[in-house]
Amino acid sequence: MVNVDEPDGAQHRAPSGSAAFGKSTDAPKAPIVAVRDIFKRFWPYARPYKWFIVVALLLGLLLPVLQGATIWMFKVLTDRVLVPKDINAFWPVAGIYAAITIGVGLVTFTSSYLSRWLAQHFSLDLRTAVFAHLHSLSIEVIDSRRLGDLLSRLTNDVTAVRRLVVSGITRTLSSLARVVLFTGALFWLQWRLALAGILVAPIFVVVARAFAKRIKTASREAHHRNGTMTSVAEESLGNAPLVQAYQRQDNEVDRFHFQGARKLDARLQAARLSAAFGPTVQLLELGGVLIVIGLGTWRMAAGDLSLGGLLAFVGFLTQLYSPVRRLSRLVNTIYSASAGAERIIELQAMSTTVPDRGVLDITAAGCLGFESVSFAYRADGPQVLHDVSFSVRAGESLALQGPSGSGKTTIARLIDRLHDPTSGRILLDGHDLRDLTVESLRRNVSLLLQETMIFHGSIYQNIAYGRSDAQAADVYAAADLAEVDEFAAKLPDGYDTVVGERGRSLSGGQRQRIALARALVRDAPIIVLDEPATGLDDDTAEYVLTALHRVMAGRTTIVIAHDQRSLAMAGRVLHLRSGRVTTQAADRDDAASCPPHLHGQDARTEQQSGPRPETAPS
Repeated sequence: MVNVDEPDGAQHRAPSGSAAFGKSTDAPKAPIVAVRDIFKRFWPYARPYKWFIVVALLLGLLLPVLQGATIWMFKVLTDRVLVPKDINAFWPVAGIYAAITIGVGLVTFTSSYLSRWLAQHFSLDLRTAVFAHLHSLSIEVIDSRRLGDLLSRLTNDVTAVRRLVVSGITRTLSSLARVVLFTGALFWLQWRLALAGILVAPIFVVVARAFAKRIKTASREAHHRNGTMTSVAEESLGNAPLVQAYQRQDNEVDRFHFQGARKLDARLQAARLSAAFGPTVQLLELGGVLIVIGLGTWRMAAGDLSLGGLLAFVGFLTQLYSPVRRLSRLVNTIYSASAGAERIIELQAMSTTVPDRGVLDITAAGCLGFESVSFAYRADGPQVLHDVSFSVRAGESLALQGPSGSGKTTIARLIDRLHDPTSGRILLDGHDLRDLTVESLRRNVSLLLQETMIFHGSIYQNIAYGRSDAQAADVYAAADLAEVDEFAAKLPDGYDTVVGERGRSLSGGQRQRIALARALVRDAPIIVLDEPATGLDDDTAEYVLTALHRVMAGRTTIVIAHDQRSLAMAGRVLHLRSGRVTTQAADRDDAASCPPHLHGQDARTEQQSGPRPETAPS
C-alpha cells in the first residue's frame, strides 16, 4: 500500500522520456577535502591505539635494520668464503645469517599481524561511529539518500579511510626509515656510487606526482559509481516480488548493468594509470641499477671496491629503490583512498532535522494538543498540514478520518517526533514536545505505523523489540492480544520461527499482528494506531479491534482509519481533508480540550530513567 502522506506521495508528475528507472539517477558526490584535513578528522578514531601504532612503527624500523644486516652478511659471505674458497669461514657466517633470517621472519610476522589488528579495530570503531551517526539522523534526512549509497559508504569507504589513516601512517614512516637507512649504507660503502645511484630517486617523485592527480580523479569517480550501483541493487532486490510480478527483470538487469558499466569505466581508467605507473618506475629503477653496476665495475678494476662490496651495494640500492617506489605509489594510494574518506566526511556532516535539545523527562498522563500546526516535508515542497488544532484528553480516544493524502499519517509521525512542525507546536501534558528529551517522549508513545516493518529474526524477537526490558510474560501477553498465537502455534518452531528478511515468509496479516503486538508490549500511556486493521481478514480484524478496545481503556489513543469498525472504537472523530481539519464529532461536550492543570507550569512532571512501571497488557 502506498503511503500517500509521505513526502514523495504528495504530488506525482509523469516523467519525461522512457519509463525505465535510474539510468541517470546518481548518488550525490562528496565535496573535495584536503588530505591533511582527512587525517585531522579521522585521527581521533586511531588515538586509542596510539601505543600499538608506536610498537608497529618500531617494528617497521627494526625490520629494515635486519634486512640490511642480511645484505651485509651476503657481502661477508662473498668476500670471506666464496672468493677465497675458505670453507672454515662458512659455518660462523652461515650461523649468523640464519639467526638474522629467523629474526626477520619473527619481526615480519609480528609487524604484519599487529598492522592488521590495528587496521581492523580502527575500521570497526569508525564503521560503528558512522552507523550510530546514521541512526541519530532524522527520518527525512535518511530518506533523502539512497540506501545502497549509504551502505557503500558504511563498508567500502570506511575501508578506504583505514588504508589512508592507519596503513598510510605506518607504511609512510617505515618507508622513510628504509630510505634513510639504506642511503646511509650506500654512502658508507662507496659515496661516489651512492651519488650516482640516488640521482634516479627524485625522478620517482616527479613521475608519481604526474600520475597522482589523474588517479585521484578516477578513483573518486569509481567510489561514486560504486555507491550508485549498490543503490540500484538494493532497491531492485528489495522489490523483487514487484519486479517479477510485472516481469521487469530485464529492465532491472539493464539498470544494474548500466551503472556497473559506468563503474567499470572509472575503475579501468584508474587501472590504466596504475598499470602505466608500474613499468615506468621499473624502467627508472633498472636504469639506476645499470649505472651503478657499470661504475662499480670500473671501481673494482681500480681496486677501490670488492666483489662482495659491489653485490652488497646493488642489494642496498635495490632496497633503497623499493621504499622510494613504495612512497611514490603511496602518494597514489593516498589520493585514491581520500576519495572514500571524502564521502565519509560528507556523511558525517549531515545533521538531524529533529535535534534532541529537550531537558524534561516526564511520565505522561497522556494529554495531547496540536496548536496551529503546519508541516511540509521539504522546505520547497507543498504543505501537508495547514494550521491544524485539536486536543485529546488523557485516556480519551480520537479517530482521524479523511481521504488518502489528507495528512493523517503525518500527524502520527509528528506525535512521535519523527518530524517537527514547520510552524505551531505540539503539546504533551502542556509541554512542547521539543522541550522533552526524545527518549522521554518516545517512551510514552507506542506507534504502529501504516507500513509494517519486520526484522530478520524470530517472532519473539520482533515482538520483544518494542521494549528493551520486556519479559517473556509481557511478550506473550501482547502476542495474545494481537492474536499472534493463532498462527505462531502452528509453525514448526513456534515463536522461535525466523520470519525472513522483512518478514517475507509471513502473510500480510501475520506481519501486521506481529507489529501490533510489538506496539502493545511497550505499555505506553499513548497509543497511535495507523490503520490497525490493515491486512487482516474480517474475523481477525474483529478480534484484534475488540482486544484493542480493552487495551485502550485508560490510555490516550489516536486511531487512523477508514473502516467504520476502527472508527467506532474512538470517542471522537476528527475529519481531515487536504491537510486541514474540517469537522470534529464528539460523544462528550467536554472532550475538546485538556484539563487546565495539565498546561504550562502546572503540568505533572517526574524525573525517571526507565520505562513505565505498569505491567504488560493482559
